[in-house]
Amino acid sequence: MSTAVEDRGSRRLAWCVAHVLRHAPDHIALDLLGRLDRPTRKYLCRDEWLPASAVTLLLRHGTEADRHFIARNPRVVGRPLPGLPGPARYARRRTPPELLPVLRAELGRDPALAPLTGGELIGLMRRHGMRRPRAALDVLCLPYALDPAELAAEHARQPLPAGAVEALLLVAELPGEAVRALLATPAAVRDGRSRHRPAVRAVRMGRLTHEELVACVAPARHTLLLGHLPPGPGLRWTLPEQAGMRTAVTRALTPLGDDPRLWSELLRHAPAFAGPLPELVAAVVDGGAARPRGAADAAPAEPDEALVRAVRHLAPAAAGPATGGVERELALASLAVPMETVQEDIRWVRDCLDRSLLTGADVVRHKLPACWALDEDHWLGEVDHPDRHDHPQAVLAARAEADRLFALALGEDPEAWWRVARALPDFAGTLPHLLLRVTDGGSVSTRS
Repeated sequence: MSTAVEDRGSRRLAWCVAHVLRHAPDHIALDLLGRLDRPTRKYLCRDEWLPASAVTLLLRHGTEADRHFIARNPRVVGRPLPGLPGPARYARRRTPPELLPVLRAELGRDPALAPLTGGELIGLMRRHGMRRPRAALDVLCLPYALDPAELAAEHARQPLPAGAVEALLLVAELPGEAVRALLATPAAVRDGRSRHRPAVRAVRMGRLTHEELVACVAPARHTLLLGHLPPGPGLRWTLPEQAGMRTAVTRALTPLGDDPRLWSELLRHAPAFAGPLPELVAAVVDGGAARPRGAADAAPAEPDEALVRAVRHLAPAAAGPATGGVERELALASLAVPMETVQEDIRWVRDCLDRSLLTGADVVRHKLPACWALDEDHWLGEVDHPDRHDHPQAVLAARAEADRLFALALGEDPEAWWRVARALPDFAGTLPHLLLRVTDGGSVSTRS
């Protein structure tokens, strides 16, 4: 039986590992999860705000105990949180009686007498999945036989509507190859208002991580739009999911660096490029003509306003002149001097954010200890749901700056990532100071 000190240490390490997982690539995240002992892993799955990609990796590669704790973790946003739309919930649905005569007329037979064939099901999905997934889900309540390879081939020939794709992701239990195929459409297909929903649903259901989504979604412009999906009604990214998606897209755009010429080439070729974003980035960096597949001499299409706005938000911004004068300097200095109570500290940071004296990036760079800087609840206040922070731009800026610092300092070295995670619970200095200690190979103590 563990002592109280060991139990507290496991809880604090789980809390800090959850913060580090937000910024780690998938293969680094898997390595970190594999290094955790059993108590720490239990607290991580049971108690912490886990990023969507980490939940997917734990569901896919974890143990039964991991899945047991995640399923009962009220902080997990995504499958298999009880009540979230998914196979178990939709297994209880029945096809509405008023829809059956319509299906009989379309099929020329009674669908209840024999299971739907793959061709029949795909035809019904095309007709009934044009808007939202509800009607397509009603069709999928009937018995059917579906070959994933046939489904992928039909979707490649003529893409299914977004509502049909979303319904299939919800209830069909498709293999990973079929899921990836459904998220790719020809570049010439007109974008609908619901085009983002299947990608959001795939992440929310635990089918794909953000990194895998970036690698498979086609055309590339869809990925860029997903990286900057403005808030609106209906199914959208939660705030941490938006941060995770932006992290994955920014990681794919890293080869462009801060070269304005490459970014302008990306924007010029993105509207007509039919492949996924990593292929487009590679073509732009190599200097080749990024043409759509199968169209050797097609002229690049003109980017629309949404795409221009998305690329502008994802591109590295030049540092503007510092404003705020003495007040800003005092605000930065105050981040290193915690106030008497957490509530006073939160009020002060929020006031500085409201007056534009500080940004989320400033908090990550200057606030100490580092574990508090990575946890928005320690400078914006606790929320009952991770999508309810009233300073979303500050959160996104903080996550983006932490992404940049981790990538710049640690790269692809899993041992360095582990050293940071182990040192984070007791390190008293700032995050840049901790990363410098780890990369220099010096001693990482509880002192700053």
